[in-house]
Amino acid sequence: MDGGGHEGGGTLANVGWHFVVLMSRQGKIRLSEFFSSYTESEKRRILRDIAGDVLPRAPKMCNIIEKGTYKFVYRRYASLYFVIGVPHGMNELIVLEQIHLFVEALDGYFNSVCELDLVFSLHKSLLILFEMFVGGKLCQSNKREVLKAIVEAEELVEELTKPGDDTASQLDDGLSFQEQFQLGRKPGRRTGGGR
Repeated sequence: MDGGGHEGGGTLANVGWHFVVLMSRQGKIRLSEFFSSYTESEKRRILRDIAGDVLPRAPKMCNIIEKGTYKFVYRRYASLYFVIGVPHGMNELIVLEQIHLFVEALDGYFNSVCELDLVFSLHKSLLILFEMFVGGKLCQSNKREVLKAIVEAEELVEELTKPGDDTASQLDDGLSFQEQFQLGRKPGRRTGGGR
């Protein structure tokens, strides 16, 4: 296997995903995480490229699209596209298997995940993603261990929360500052600070 367009001459074993985007068939972004450094304009361009290149493709077409310094590897589950940006030279079949593993972990947590689960529990989806992938590299492939860690984290939050406290606002619901502000919360401030 050659290094393809990989910069720096390092081994591909040290390279992971550049980004992951979950997008609906209508082009709505349900989850996006960038593991490599991109400017805001580059991120917007990547999201536009995904909407323009991946969404209109027929189901029988190849799940790999080469695009500049990276390639899109994607898989569609129901109404969602799971799109991963990886460097050239990375094995696409492994990436497709990693996507499936992530979907299985989401299914295990949400009991048959759907688009609404991602909309209303974005922070849980990100928690699962970060439990499995660190810096775009797969670190935990055992979905039972991933789900066990998530349950333990939830139990810890419940344990530290006083009865009557708003747990959701304590966790910020995984919302951006703008979304918190729109809900009438003070971004970044946590309620009920039990030590």
